[in-house]
Amino acid sequence: MNIQLNGKEQQLPKEVVTVTDLLHFFELSNRIVIVEVNRDILQKEQYQTHLLKDSDRVELIHFVGGG
Repeated sequence: MNIQLNGKEQQLPKEVVTVTDLLHFFELSNRIVIVEVNRDILQKEQYQTHLLKDSDRVELIHFVGGG
């Protein structure tokens, strides 16, 4: 499957089906992340059930601490 991730074309392996899978794939599952799919911000409860589709536009926003 091909998606647009943070503005760049990204090919995903076939086992990446949900937003949760996507976060695991990019090792972001233990971080605070905001996920937007096709301009809709998802609630964390939707990550396991939201199925990604070919050509979806996904934005992942995660926070980095520092001073």
